Amino acid sequence: MNKKTLRLPGVFLCLFGFLAPVSGQVTLVENGKPAGRIVMQDDTESTETAARLLNDFIRRISKADMPVVSGATVRKGDIVLKGDSALKEDAFRIRTADGCLYISGGEGKGTAYGAVSLLEQDLGVSYYAAHTCTFPLRNTIKLPAVDRTEVPAFRYRQTFSYGNEDPLYKLWFRLEEPEEMFIDGMWVHTFNRILPASVYGKEHPEYYSFINGEHRPGSNSQWCLTNPDLFDAVVHQLDSIFKANPGMRMISVSQNDGNNTNCSCPECKKVDEYEGSPSGNIIRFLNKLAAHYPDKEFSTLAYLYSMQPPKHVKPLPNVNIMLCDIDCKREVPLTDNESGRYFVKALEGWSRISDNIFVWDYGINFDNIVSPFPNFHILQKNIRLFRDNHVTMHFSQVNGIRGGDFSEMRAYMIAKLMWNPDADADSLMQTFMKGYYGAAAPYLYQYQKIMQGALLASGQPLWIYDSPISHKKGMLNPILLKTYNELFDKAECAVAGDTVLLDRVRLSRLPLQYSELEIARTETDSDKSSVKELLELFEKRTSRLGVTSLNERNNRPDEYCVLYRERFLPQKERSKALGAKVTWLDPPQEKYLALGDTALVDGLFGGTTYVESWVGWNGTDASFILDLGEEKEFTRIETDFLHQLGAWILLPAGGSYSVSSDNKEYRPFGTFQFAEDRDLRVKFVKGTACSDKPVKARYIKVDVKGIGMCPSWHYGVGYPAWFFMDEVSVY
Repeated sequence: MNKKTLRLPGVFLCLFGFLAPVSGQVTLVENGKPAGRIVMQDDTESTETAARLLNDFIRRISKADMPVVSGATVRKGDIVLKGDSALKEDAFRIRTADGCLYISGGEGKGTAYGAVSLLEQDLGVSYYAAHTCTFPLRNTIKLPAVDRTEVPAFRYRQTFSYGNEDPLYKLWFRLEEPEEMFIDGMWVHTFNRILPASVYGKEHPEYYSFINGEHRPGSNSQWCLTNPDLFDAVVHQLDSIFKANPGMRMISVSQNDGNNTNCSCPECKKVDEYEGSPSGNIIRFLNKLAAHYPDKEFSTLAYLYSMQPPKHVKPLPNVNIMLCDIDCKREVPLTDNESGRYFVKALEGWSRISDNIFVWDYGINFDNIVSPFPNFHILQKNIRLFRDNHVTMHFSQVNGIRGGDFSEMRAYMIAKLMWNPDADADSLMQTFMKGYYGAAAPYLYQYQKIMQGALLASGQPLWIYDSPISHKKGMLNPILLKTYNELFDKAECAVAGDTVLLDRVRLSRLPLQYSELEIARTETDSDKSSVKELLELFEKRTSRLGVTSLNERNNRPDEYCVLYRERFLPQKERSKALGAKVTWLDPPQEKYLALGDTALVDGLFGGTTYVESWVGWNGTDASFILDLGEEKEFTRIETDFLHQLGAWILLPAGGSYSVSSDNKEYRPFGTFQFAEDRDLRVKFVKGTACSDKPVKARYIKVDVKGIGMCPSWHYGVGYPAWFFMDEVSVY
């Protein structure tokens, strides 16, 4: 059979079986001519979408234009489309009877999804990624007898995929977006959108969290949920929101982003202690809203500090629990490590008191998206876990950035498993690889399996703020890197004659190449000429393949490459502080103390992830002395600081340097200051001081003034701010 590849322009599965005796096959097209019509028996959007989809692909497959008609009397050879209120939301039934094919769908997109299923399972159409599908070419289309019903595992299914520029992608993979379900996009972290602190904070600070001795209004502060006037203020706002969005039923009333920023006033604390979790206050408040608006559905977060369920209060049926597993490690299923089991405890607790649970799962490395993240082996087990614990809505936050680790395959597998958690995950992987990578598939399959085994054997956790450097002695050790590159070389060679397939393989190789670059910058004996070549190749390919960001903070690959040359490759000037002895006066946090003895003067600069090389202070100032070993002459001192707001890492207020020849009498050398920076991008900022004339000294005293508490606009409002420093350089 001929097959054509097209790059298109712009609940569990309860039944996959036979419901009744079926009657013979149905002929839809014979010798390039339609044998029947597409008959719409209602005018719903789902039915109309199904009709267009079937007409389009039947024409592509057979060149036969199957007419679309409405409300006509059914005759042999017809495809009959209609809604069926007996079916659950998005479910469908496909059956043959009396020489016709019937597709009926439940509320939502059931009929359209039935058309997708027919095309995929019965007509041989395969969709892999945005603008990418294959289909057979044939003059005659005959279907055997069929009668099957499919019901999705979850009533809402979402991934972050960059397939949105392809209008068919979302429909084919049966995905939804928040705006289809939630009012005005209000689906998460909405406290400040409903009651903006910039509007109400000055006049009513009592509406906001009491943290460390005072109420702290701020864009990321939470609400004082026991305040008697807060409920009326929120209802007043919601009345306006509902009026402006007629016909929409669901809204999120949920905590702002940030951890441990919940209110600790005496009344809130009393409820927290009684309920055993800050979620108790949240559910009490949401239940009041749900009772006040019985025709609406309210979603709220069980996230970070509020993840565990309350002991006593139970959410009303129209309160949706959006439960997040953000702090869990990803090298094994959630049931198999300590962080995962803590989440499972929460999931099981919520499932005992609610049948309306939305799980927000995380499946990619946010700090280094373009790096390996071999978690494919845990996807199915986790999704089954959600299904078995009353989860009815599921969002898997992955694939938001082009160039992420096997993003297209990750989206493909997750979408399939969210619809049917009992599908064979390994078969899905192999099916995707064969269809998407062609002859390169066997080598990439080996790559995935070897890396998965190496991860598990290493014992190193995998988490969503990971660094490739964490794995340089495990799944990314030199021997394995050599093996991976050999497999990718073979994969590229296998598809060298097809530029489309070659680009797909090279796009999927970028995370490995990024990891090599990141690891190389931590090695003093790496081959710098090879590193330069790899950097140039990475720069060229990220540009040509359309990779625009390396992390969730939108740091660009081209900026990374420029910084890499300036920051990590050998410099013309060598720091005179290399190997200096560090004596602490105001030391860093204890877990960074040992690292700080060498990291500040080893000539290696930290990267965008604070977990490697950086030395941190939390809410305090820093002070230490560098002993250069002997008197040296210099004119410039600079200290490297990290700016990463998402991790509560802010720039300090400033600092000063002073110098001495005897470690007794110190004289000023210079100062530096930093302005407040609210930019979400990760940055490296130098605190620099210079002297007009050369200075001779053996000892350098470094004093850094922190900002103390996180400001009101930040996620950590009311809590100490971190600052991190790495290299102190003397020139």
